[in-house]
Amino acid sequence: MSVRHNEKYLETGRTRQKSRTREELVSSLRDLLKDGQDPSVAEVAAIAGISRTTAYRYFPDKEALLHAALPETGLASLLGEESPSDVRARLVRTLDAHFEFIRAWEPQLRASLRLSLTPGTARPTLRGGRAVGWYRDALSPLEAAGSGIDIAALAVRLRAVAGIEPYVWLRDVAGLPPDQAFSAMRANALDILDAEMGRQQ
Repeated sequence: MSVRHNEKYLETGRTRQKSRTREELVSSLRDLLKDGQDPSVAEVAAIAGISRTTAYRYFPDKEALLHAALPETGLASLLGEESPSDVRARLVRTLDAHFEFIRAWEPQLRASLRLSLTPGTARPTLRGGRAVGWYRDALSPLEAAGSGIDIAALAVRLRAVAGIEPYVWLRDVAGLPPDQAFSAMRANALDILDAEMGRQQ
């Protein structure tokens, strides 16, 4: 089932009921993620008391359901409209948007992190490496300008200091309040960018 077909289904007949059903599926997934589970569409449907066939009319796969429950996971960029051309400004905007995502969905992200550390567990859906793509997008002017910087490697370095893992350490081990934890991650990421760009001058 294509995404467009899914949209057409939601837009025709009994739209209020369909909207409620969709929200029940989305809400059930959020609750299950918060509890440390990584359910399929069928498992979410069972918890929501909705038939599997009906659930697949709304969400053809787990990724589609995840994107509805946590919209940021479906984005290739966090820059939004009228994104700046300056790389540092692009990185700041991406960091701030990423941090808002962490702030909004911290219980789900923590649960997914715990699940990913369990031996023998397949990589949870939330652990898809999307943030590396967000940071690579922020750095894209460097690639276009032929800076000589390994953009892929730099994006990985930025993700290593800005994400749920360093946030959990800063909060739970270092004991920083949320705003200070985010400030520390922002400073570390910008230091990495500045050092890399300084080497190219």
